[in-house]
Amino acid sequence: MSEAAVVLQARTGSTRLPGKVLALINGRTVLDHCLTRLAASRLPVIVATTTKREDDRVEREARRHGAEVFRGEEDDVLARFIGAARAFGARQIIRATADNPLIDAGGPRRILELLQRVGADHVVECGLPVGAAVEAVTLDALERAHVAATDPYDREHVTSYVRRAPGFLALRAVAPADVRRPGLRLTIDTSEDLDFVRGVMARFTHDPMPLLSDVIAVADGLLVRSVARQRSQGA
Repeated sequence: MSEAAVVLQARTGSTRLPGKVLALINGRTVLDHCLTRLAASRLPVIVATTTKREDDRVEREARRHGAEVFRGEEDDVLARFIGAARAFGARQIIRATADNPLIDAGGPRRILELLQRVGADHVVECGLPVGAAVEAVTLDALERAHVAATDPYDREHVTSYVRRAPGFLALRAVAPADVRRPGLRLTIDTSEDLDFVRGVMARFTHDPMPLLSDVIAVADGLLVRSVARQRSQGA
């Protein structure tokens, strides 16, 4: 496998919205949308799920779309990422999460190129909508964090130790202007989030991978109309 790969963490056991990675948007699962957009990077994609039986469905869906699969610990997601990278020989990792079906498809390549060019341990872009960004991190940095990090928060959130601890070069880049909309929420954490993303994607029934800039325009239009309705109802 390539020295660089996307590792997409996915499981069905979400606390707030169980099974959300297999929820349907325009007749396709959230996981399907994630894989389609990440595949645009032309990097290998590994779905990192848990060993729990309920996540057999995640593995089947991932393999149906041609992704590799690694299964590891449920709560120690940091260890799961390291295991996935080692299993497939990846030294540089694009971290993505399967509750973000509208990531910026150009993001993985942009941050990977910056990571490689400056020799950073970690890179993330700022200014994108919530749920549209991915992270680039080296396996070496994750392995060092694995030895040093004892807080369960750092084991769950994978890159948090690398981003804050001394001794790591962690960079925050600025996202391109046409996709810079930090106040917009496109992640799926609740049923309300899922309904909103479904409403946005209803405008793209014939486009399996709309540009993020077009998604932002539609989402902003929906929000403006929603505010106008609320004001008229309150008048």
